[in-house]
Amino acid sequence: RGCPPAAALLFSGLGTRAFRLITGNRLPSYLGSSFSVIAPVTAAVASHGAGSALGGLVAVGVLLIAIGLTVQLLGTHWIEVTLPPVVTGAIVALIGFNLAPAAKTNFEKGPVVGIVTLVLLVASLAFFRGIIGRLAIFVAVVAGYLLALVLGDVDTSGIAAAGWVGLPTFQTPTFTPAVLPMFLPAVIALVAENIGHVKSVGQMTGVDVDPLTGRALAADGVATVLAGLGGGSATTTYAENIGVMAATRVYSTAAYWVAGAVAIGLSLCPKVGAVISAIPPGVLG
Repeated sequence: RGCPPAAALLFSGLGTRAFRLITGNRLPSYLGSSFSVIAPVTAAVASHGAGSALGGLVAVGVLLIAIGLTVQLLGTHWIEVTLPPVVTGAIVALIGFNLAPAAKTNFEKGPVVGIVTLVLLVASLAFFRGIIGRLAIFVAVVAGYLLALVLGDVDTSGIAAAGWVGLPTFQTPTFTPAVLPMFLPAVIALVAENIGHVKSVGQMTGVDVDPLTGRALAADGVATVLAGLGGGSATTTYAENIGVMAATRVYSTAAYWVAGAVAIGLSLCPKVGAVISAIPPGVLG
């Protein structure tokens, strides 16, 4: 839907800091843009405009807050009964299938860069362990971007014209009842992601963090509401955090205070947003 990268970075950083506060600074996690909402957002934009998509994100956030408060009071057992892995897994798979046409279109726009990026991604996952293997997607995208620069596939005019300091472009939501049901599957996926993240952190650290599950869900909801009100994208606790923590064995929440501050700082540099906006389709395919 053309979400400004700078706005996504800003609300990612703000959301991460809000998450720290709501969870009592006891759960290491970074909140980034969620892929789970791409399909409903795309459909909402096509039918009713970008404002309706933002309204859908606000609704997703409010529902997450409500679920988080309920979990905090009643525990997670009711979710495990009503949404077993076979259900949540199927929903996540369907979301992925809905994104397949967009990936195909992007790949067709830059097949050479797309193939190189894909090969590098698979190679990084197959032959590297530790931090490089965990950052396989990042490594592949950076390499693909550099190749696209060499091939002249990157329009650098926007980068040159962008300033060094400035606020992101903000947008306001509109609430269209017709599009809200499309966002329900995304809520289920976000709930599953959050619960899985909490359980994984508990297993790695040996600390019982299950009592924080409700707070984590509510915090993700607060961050998503903020993003929807300002023109950002829905947030989620990134699974990549699990990989990084497993590789580095650094579980300090201080790292995420720093990460949130860095994201906010980058969002205030329009050149960074321009660099992200200039990523050619083949790299993202």
